[in-house]
Amino acid sequence: MGSMESQANMVTRDKYFARRAKVLKDEESRSFDWACKKKAGEREFLVNTIIQALRDEDETVIFRKAATRERHARQTHGRRFPARRRSREGSTRGQKARGKGPVPQELEQLPQFGGWAATLVDSLDTLWIMGLREEFDEAAAAVAEIDFGKSTSRRVNVFKTNIRYLGGLLAAYGLSGRELLLRKAVELGDLLYAGFNMANRMPVDFIDLENAKTGVPLMVEGSVVSASPGTLSLEMTRLSQLTGDPKYYSAVSKVMDVFYRDQHNTRLPGVWPIYVSMLSEDVVSRSQFTLGGCADSLYEYLPKMYALLGGLEQQYEDMSKAFMATADKYFFFRPMVPDGENIPISGNVAVYEDGRVLLDPESEHLTCFISGLFALGGRLFQNKAHVDVGIKLTRGCVYAYHAMPTGIMPERYNMIVCKSRDVCRWTDEVWEQEKKKRPQYKEHLPKGFTTAKDPRYLLRPDAIESVFVLYRVTGRPEFQEAAWDMFTAVKNGTETEYANAAIRDVTKSESIDKEDYMESFWLAETLKYFYLVFSPPDLISLDDYVLNTEAHPFKRPTAPMASRPLP
Repeated sequence: MGSMESQANMVTRDKYFARRAKVLKDEESRSFDWACKKKAGEREFLVNTIIQALRDEDETVIFRKAATRERHARQTHGRRFPARRRSREGSTRGQKARGKGPVPQELEQLPQFGGWAATLVDSLDTLWIMGLREEFDEAAAAVAEIDFGKSTSRRVNVFKTNIRYLGGLLAAYGLSGRELLLRKAVELGDLLYAGFNMANRMPVDFIDLENAKTGVPLMVEGSVVSASPGTLSLEMTRLSQLTGDPKYYSAVSKVMDVFYRDQHNTRLPGVWPIYVSMLSEDVVSRSQFTLGGCADSLYEYLPKMYALLGGLEQQYEDMSKAFMATADKYFFFRPMVPDGENIPISGNVAVYEDGRVLLDPESEHLTCFISGLFALGGRLFQNKAHVDVGIKLTRGCVYAYHAMPTGIMPERYNMIVCKSRDVCRWTDEVWEQEKKKRPQYKEHLPKGFTTAKDPRYLLRPDAIESVFVLYRVTGRPEFQEAAWDMFTAVKNGTETEYANAAIRDVTKSESIDKEDYMESFWLAETLKYFYLVFSPPDLISLDDYVLNTEAHPFKRPTAPMASRPLP
């Protein structure tokens, strides 16, 4: 097995769940006891402090790292963490976040994702990584007050609860060793485990809390996006590793077995359609495919599961290699750009009844994750060609940032497909022809872009995520320089007096109009990646950690583990 930054240790499977890694203290839970439910089946930190700690680093890197760290600190230090609520940070209700303005009476809090303080839980590990121990302690204490048996909504989204809450708790526990966080993770893991309480043991997309509490069988939805059931494996596996209880891993293994069984039976063998049915275990019938939103993290978790399991589950290597081969062949295309640079990006694919494969050259910010994943997979499976693909794809995402007047990539956009990946010269004639075919074309768009179908920037992390990964994997200064340019543009474009806000249109720089909203992943992912790209490589080393799709780091195994538990 390859290494990301050094050769990782191989582990055996003789005693995988034979011992508990940590002992859970027998204390009274603050939440509904999901494990006992009825079942139908089973601060701103001073810059001087940072400079002192990093005195041996290059002066420019010190400055850049300090600036990133300060931004996160400014958003957390002066504000106390509201338990049971998720922050709405952009501005005040009903007021557009256009930069600095009058101080509001109160920053609005949105009780979304169950009302369990998503921003707080999602950024726990970011606080720890940045050395903000006082803020971490305060946030961890607030976590103790969260009751996962109560929710602002009767129906709880399994996907978001898993990646943001469970992932955040597991990572924060792994970094800090605070037993309270593991206890809360077990509470939440048992809630999610209730989502598998059906005859075929497939997960629901939404858990009805009241029915789940009483053991009433839940109803599996007829159609869901493939990322939803396909993005449970890392978190549930890590929970089994930490507790020694195989039930969580066993539950998600059954789900991934369905994807594995039919990976080569879809209309585009190697990948799965956007929509699948876990009710009928049908992951082959549909004809629309993407590596972006609705499917992205399904693919992301395949090589990451291989790494988290120490290379002991062959199916994840098989699935990873198969999807990467298909993605490289059908999804990636070279766009025609004025300077002729080879900067491939990823599009979408449709397969007709007669077998014809049609590429739709629409890309999105979410898809930028794939370049980092190719680099990780290339190192993990010792495939240099895939690392090279990751390098080029990352350059494509960086190009999309630089091309816009704000220096920020739009949420969704189209470009012109070159006839060849090898040679592609810019021609004004083709440019004029192609843009006329797009009713969404706007005259102010940069040359090469035929649409910006969704011109917003939602504070997403996917591009800086891949830039971070490529810098760690290759050590090339170009990626650190790209990260700084991106950070500067994002800071200038999204900053408000109180936090950072999404941008309505990144294709116009004259007047940047902001949305009254800030997702929890801004703190959990985006700022974390900006910070890590200017940090020493042993801080959350990619040899030692696997990051979930919300950038929560899980420690890779270093001690012998045992075989996969029986279903």
